[in-house]
Amino acid sequence: MSLRRTRGTVPAGTRVLVTGAAGGFGGPTVARLREQGARVVGLDRSAGGDATGGVLACDITDPQAVERAVAEAVRTLGGLDAVVHYAGIGIPNDAGGPLEPDALKVVDTNLFGAWRVTSAALPALLEGPGKGRVVFVASELAYVTLPFLSAYSVAKRGMSAYADALRLEYGTAVDGGGLHVTTVYPGYVRTPIHEAGYEVGLSLEGQVRREEVEDVVRTVVGALAAPRPPRDIAGTLAGQAELWVGRHAPGLLGRGVVRRIRQQAAAGRFDSSPVAAGLIRRFTGRTVPAVTTDRTPERSAS
Repeated sequence: MSLRRTRGTVPAGTRVLVTGAAGGFGGPTVARLREQGARVVGLDRSAGGDATGGVLACDITDPQAVERAVAEAVRTLGGLDAVVHYAGIGIPNDAGGPLEPDALKVVDTNLFGAWRVTSAALPALLEGPGKGRVVFVASELAYVTLPFLSAYSVAKRGMSAYADALRLEYGTAVDGGGLHVTTVYPGYVRTPIHEAGYEVGLSLEGQVRREEVEDVVRTVVGALAAPRPPRDIAGTLAGQAELWVGRHAPGLLGRGVVRRIRQQAAAGRFDSSPVAAGLIRRFTGRTVPAVTTDRTPERSAS
């Protein structure tokens, strides 16, 4: 883990593919990169303009759609120097509940979607004269476990492991090629991904460390610009400290989380949530109705 702050400007003409490009992180990142002279193609579930000036429509859970969209992006850009992974969804779930449909969809989108895009982009990334770059935007929930976010945490922790595997298998080469791979771990940022939690009484407001969109954009662009990009980095110095504790003292961090959740359950924070009845009973002994609702709508993380 690097404690260096990532700042800088990408070289003009750098060719970048950004997933989740129409969202809360992706849109500002695309704009920042273009301001610096990069050439950017975005992928998102909804298209926005043509490939040169906007975003290509792509469902990253569809392998054929990914292959087509990445190929079109590479043709438009004339090659590829970097990929940034923002695309994702957030749907609260019960860790003891069924995989389908919500938990499986979260993992498929957030983890395997990034895997599909990386796999499709890899030949172009390895063809360039320098080292290609991949930036995975994970989450502090990759190492801080909170209730009703198991699928999201599994996906983001899996993303970190996939980044490590990609770095091992493709990150070094005797001819100077290969990949630079960076994993970014944002804290809580107010983006549309959290709307699904709000709707079922599971807001993350006040539960985890707060960051701003600019913290994430600056960190991602800095990783793309750095001569020696960091391996793992958070968006703020406080996030770096938390990441270190999560990596080296997970039991200590976990006990702190349990104390906070117990206090919040006792204060009634989760009483309106349709999936929290069991947790409230186990943590406090209180009984609240287990409300059933329609399936929670998905929200984009990007």
